[in-house]
Amino acid sequence: MRILLVEDDAMIGRAVLDLLRSENYATDWVRDGDAADAALQSERYDLVLLDLGLPRADGLQVLRSLRARRDSVPVLVATARDAVGDRVAGLDAGADDYIVKPYDTDELLARVRALLRRSAGRAEPLISHKGLELNPATKQASLNGQPLALSAREWVVLEPMLQRPGVVFSRTQLEEKLYGWKDEVSSNAVEVYVHGLRKKLGADFIKTVRGLGYVVPRE
Repeated sequence: MRILLVEDDAMIGRAVLDLLRSENYATDWVRDGDAADAALQSERYDLVLLDLGLPRADGLQVLRSLRARRDSVPVLVATARDAVGDRVAGLDAGADDYIVKPYDTDELLARVRALLRRSAGRAEPLISHKGLELNPATKQASLNGQPLALSAREWVVLEPMLQRPGVVFSRTQLEEKLYGWKDEVSSNAVEVYVHGLRKKLGADFIKTVRGLGYVVPRE
């Protein structure tokens, strides 16, 4: 999953960036509203973690512009503005959730998982399909009731396809889940991870759609 972190405080930004990357989220970090707006217009994200008190353009302005473009990417506002009026303004501007600084990192990650879950159309915390079960909170997997060892990158490739069986993901779309701006992209990384997953899950668990990409079949 790919996240845009919008935070002007260098210390907080670095800590949250490291936290998200430690959870295997490909994360890009920008420090002002104009950079956030530019990133949101040029890249595809699964979630935005948005501060409000930003230089150049306020976070609320970024949020309103995002929703005016009918972009439905989930937005978690993370800010020191804790007045009820500020929370109401953020939610009414199009935020999906709101967390007040200083926040507990476990709570932050739980809110991120909840928004990603809802965005994928799921209510249940576990992702299950054909005997395979993923627990995003613990990063544990099982197949037919037996523990299954997945590498961090295999998990990142598999999770979006497992959330949307029947939907074809292109190599580029899967690469976007794996890499942030400054990461070095291997030309055949997706193929390597898909090959590894097939060895663990069975050759037919992930299908190749020639010229289009990869899909976990519905049945």
